[in-house]
Amino acid sequence: SENGIFNAILKSHVDFSGKPWPSISHQAKDLVRRMLNPDPKRRLTAAQVLSHPWIKEDGEAPDTPLDNAVLSRLKQFKAMNQFKKVALKVIAGCLSEEEIRGLKEMFKAMDTDNSGTITLEELRRGLAKQGTKLSEYEVKQLMEAADADGNGTIDYDEFITATMHMNRMDREEHLYHAFQHFDKDNSGYITTEELEQALREYGINDSTDIKQILSEVDADNDGRINYDEFVAMMKKGNPEPNPKKRRDVVV
Repeated sequence: SENGIFNAILKSHVDFSGKPWPSISHQAKDLVRRMLNPDPKRRLTAAQVLSHPWIKEDGEAPDTPLDNAVLSRLKQFKAMNQFKKVALKVIAGCLSEEEIRGLKEMFKAMDTDNSGTITLEELRRGLAKQGTKLSEYEVKQLMEAADADGNGTIDYDEFITATMHMNRMDREEHLYHAFQHFDKDNSGYITTEELEQALREYGINDSTDIKQILSEVDADNDGRINYDEFVAMMKKGNPEPNPKKRRDVVV
């Protein structure tokens, strides 16, 4: 009843055990908990609500071992060129704990033997729990795409890199940080040599790959990648953000 809800709020008792709360993200529940703090001095102001990570970061709930959003990101990751995958790894490395909390919990849920890696079988089970019907070949393709070092398992860094929310790429600071990582001499360009060095660091030594990347990314055909070309590569194929998305539905 309304009186019961009112009294529960007064007593600062927020019950997250019933539906739909088990499938709601920790960030969303944290926001609700802070908004309902009975102490006015500790309760969030409107400005603080707007600055909360769940509002700012578009956090998502790992309500199943591998939800549809993350599966979609894995498929997008599979289609990316090697340089974009390496750039994503750089961006993933500078994300805050708050930004990847949901993915961290999902990784733990899938890593059923607590080995610190996700095996092919664990990935297969995670997909099955979601009700996703993929062939054995498709599951192996996803595994191979995320398994950057090719050791047959997906470690934590590889999982975050392959599944992080694509809105991270729309952030100027993340893109610029990644570009600077590759532009070793601060020339404002990523040269062929710098591209080779970046890929070599991640075990990619195929000159054919480098030529293909340059032909795809180097729009002005000057043999190097400038910042605008780098940003265009990173944003290519990313779903457009939907400003009308209801925050009370997707958590």
